[in-house]
Amino acid sequence: MSKSRKSESVPKKMQAKYDEIVAITDRVCAEHLNGEFAQLARYVTAALCRKRPSPLTNGRAGSWACGIVYALGSVNFMFDKSQEYYTSAQDLCAAFDVSKGTGYAKSKQVRDMLDMTQFDPVWCLPSMLDDNPMVWYIMVNGFIVDARSMPREVQELAYEKGLIPYIPGERPD
Repeated sequence: MSKSRKSESVPKKMQAKYDEIVAITDRVCAEHLNGEFAQLARYVTAALCRKRPSPLTNGRAGSWACGIVYALGSVNFMFDKSQEYYTSAQDLCAAFDVSKGTGYAKSKQVRDMLDMTQFDPVWCLPSMLDDNPMVWYIMVNGFIVDARSMPREVQELAYEKGLIPYIPGERPD
């Protein structure tokens, strides 16, 4: 698991754009989703601000905010009715006052720029880590194994190397 992309630091010249987008994502996440989505949206926005050149310099802040949350929603199955935070793509885009086509297009850009995929451990909601198989599969002696079923020593080593987010059974708050 790469932890390097999870930072809210941004270049000074991008701070105003970061603040503008995050104000929008924070509002929509508070009204329609949860704090986990809001925090991940801050990390994604910061990661995009650090890109050279930053794609956020072009386009409306609301469109980017929608694309960021839409991308996170795609990674975390927001559009699956069985999820507690289910929201349709249409409703999500409406919350940002953005068309569904624009929301999807910006989402695609975000996902492509940050190599986001479903089950992506880097962009997974913390509450979903336990159930995300991509977080726990590691390679040991040439075999892919579930770290949760390995001896404690292997789990500790995997955690120290940043391969798993925490030692199973000792989840940090």
